[in-house]
Amino acid sequence: MFKRIAMLFCIVLTFSMGSILFAAVHPWPAPKEEPRSEYWFVEANNQVLDVLTARTAEYPVEKNHYGGQYAFVSIDTDEPLTFKITEKTGCTLKNLVVRPASAKVQTKSLGEHSFEFTVKGPCKLSVEPDGRNHPLLIFVNPLETNIPKADDPNVIWFGPGVHKPKELIVHLKSNQTLYLAPGAILYAAILATGEHINICGRGLIESGQWAWHKGPIGHVVAIRDSKDVHIEGVMIRGASRWTVVPRNCEDVVIDNIKICGGRVMNDDGINPCNSRRVAIVNCFIRSDDDCIAVKGIENEQGNCEDITVENCVFWCDRARIVLLGHESRAAYMRRILFRNCDVIHSQERNFVFEPGEKMKLEEILFENIRIESSSTNSLDAALTVGKDGKKSPLKPHSLFVIRPVVNQYMRTKEPGAIHDITLRDITVMGKPIDREVIVSGFDAEHTTDLVVFENVVVSDQTLSAQSKCVKVGDFTKSIRFVQSKPDAQGFRTIFDGKSTDGWHGDPGYVYRDGALVLTKGTKKHYYADPLYSNFVLKLDYRFESGGNSGIALRSPSTQKDEPAYVALEIQILDDLNPSHFKAKPW
Repeated sequence: MFKRIAMLFCIVLTFSMGSILFAAVHPWPAPKEEPRSEYWFVEANNQVLDVLTARTAEYPVEKNHYGGQYAFVSIDTDEPLTFKITEKTGCTLKNLVVRPASAKVQTKSLGEHSFEFTVKGPCKLSVEPDGRNHPLLIFVNPLETNIPKADDPNVIWFGPGVHKPKELIVHLKSNQTLYLAPGAILYAAILATGEHINICGRGLIESGQWAWHKGPIGHVVAIRDSKDVHIEGVMIRGASRWTVVPRNCEDVVIDNIKICGGRVMNDDGINPCNSRRVAIVNCFIRSDDDCIAVKGIENEQGNCEDITVENCVFWCDRARIVLLGHESRAAYMRRILFRNCDVIHSQERNFVFEPGEKMKLEEILFENIRIESSSTNSLDAALTVGKDGKKSPLKPHSLFVIRPVVNQYMRTKEPGAIHDITLRDITVMGKPIDREVIVSGFDAEHTTDLVVFENVVVSDQTLSAQSKCVKVGDFTKSIRFVQSKPDAQGFRTIFDGKSTDGWHGDPGYVYRDGALVLTKGTKKHYYADPLYSNFVLKLDYRFESGGNSGIALRSPSTQKDEPAYVALEIQILDDLNPSHFKAKPW
């Protein structure tokens, strides 16, 4: 009777490492030869922090203006931190903003060019005195635990300082750990192939020495044909192409990495390709190109399944925050969850779902997403230079694009299909700007069906089918706009008690006497439209004498499989009826 999705999973990674550090505050010590920011002086709990620099808009996007050089600091702590910050060049702070807004940082002025604020725990913040112009990123990490031993033969250890290994590649194989200590800067790409591989620490992986599309292996961190991989804590700067790429992998956790990109085109942040059971959590990504793109590069390398992204902060200078479907030849891309994330800057299109090459894109859930509109102040808009040499704003395009396509990235010119997408509790802040929400199919065989917009709010207006920005095209079915509000206990109603709205499946179900009732039919299954991640289900159930029914949790939504066998079934039956006396407990 009740579906919802199998996309949350537990990946347990165990490995033996060293001791825990007990000191309360650990700043990141930069090597002496590393340039410091000319813009910022930063203290945390009265400790001076080394402020490093990153770059934006080099060839081939050097004519675009994305704020130029920016800075970042990193610190580990298990206690609240009070930051005292001074802008050293005399820039006014009257437009000072600390993002994401959900962090609720309260700044206190200490003079014309200085201010302070306090944070209570780990966070990723962008301090912006003048929109995108020379912002300061602050990465507050939990204390490191389980630090590996430098003399362990399975550990490749880089201590504080600058490191340039031979061939500028670090190769990792099964059961190996790469550790970057705080203050380590590794000028290299990483290639990992095998099982039980770890990349960890608080050091920095540097890729800015390579020009656009150059580098020894094509990506900064390439994880290929691997299982049980854990990447945690490191920072990555200046990617020359895609940054972190698990390809044909299973059971990958990417936790608390910080990507300081935006230097060149095609510097996508994290791109899981033909991979399964991938968790991307607690990360910060700034990129020129897509922050996250899930791709099914080669069909024989398997589907893209069970991808979870949560508690992340995204900043995209030019392209998309999330892209699903391009360069994808896998049969399926499914069970993908984005939850509790902040988009602090975006420009072209935020979320694009465009499957091609016969691929089925299904069971996609985005919930609790906060988008800080690029129109929040006039200094925040990126600029582009036209052929006449004049600068003009890059006009934002679409909030959601959901449609099968044929495009230039495809080998076989046949679109895919889309089924079962839920977008819930998504808020776009700031002044109204010209955004579109596009939903369409391609033709009668390549359709888009069952898309639910639930509490999607754009500039204080809840999206509806009548919203000016909403464009629903042909070859679509069951495109729904819903407003829901939790009750005092946090429960939302999924059955309104008066109709079958919000449900699909066996046409034999009808509304009768305040209940959903099966009157006739053959499949006997009825599905709630929206997808859910974690939930508590509360309901009343009744049946006739001898009844035998149940509830299927985390069931696939394609209606091709029997939920009793592919989902978690809670069987409900009249166990006092003689016909059930010999029923087995499974």
